[in-house]
Amino acid sequence: MGKGRIEAFSDGVIAIIITIMVLELKVPHHADIEGLLPLLPVFISYALSFVYVGIYWNNHHHMFHAVKSVNGAALWANLFFLFWLSLVPFVTSWMGENHFATWPVVCYGVVLIMCAITYTILARVLIRHHGERSLLARALGGDYKGKISLGIYATAVGVSFFYAWIGFALYVVVACIWFIPDRRIENKIGHEEGPIGG
Repeated sequence: MGKGRIEAFSDGVIAIIITIMVLELKVPHHADIEGLLPLLPVFISYALSFVYVGIYWNNHHHMFHAVKSVNGAALWANLFFLFWLSLVPFVTSWMGENHFATWPVVCYGVVLIMCAITYTILARVLIRHHGERSLLARALGGDYKGKISLGIYATAVGVSFFYAWIGFALYVVVACIWFIPDRRIENKIGHEEGPIGG
């Protein structure tokens, strides 16, 4: 099957996720700058989640650029990933509204872990569909960056039961790790296609 519909559908869902998140930023009832202060935790949560959703959109786009087709398993794996990603607005709002209390921060981490796991499942399903020598398989390799991120997420969730702010800070660390775009797929595609006109 062609990959166009899965890409378009995913882009639409991700756009809706970002829209839902920004709608949680309620307009203050006061016209002075102090009226914005109660919104600060909500805005910090929104900013971090916006970065995470942006990272997933960026990497999802790169991953599908590296494949030629999809199968039924890939469609379901993509839906599984989007299900967990669609929970990001809920845990983002819960965490911000409750000023980074323990359980909201823990649940935020659980959602991030599940997003990472389901994204990895999607990648593995696509690799199985295209073969272990496919462009995607060779570009991702051992995915050490992904494994390190899962370890930090798990640590952050555990720490959040005692020090929620440290857990939140670890979520920021993972976002920083991935904020610089993952160039593995771009580099592999560029290497195999060669310079333009070459």
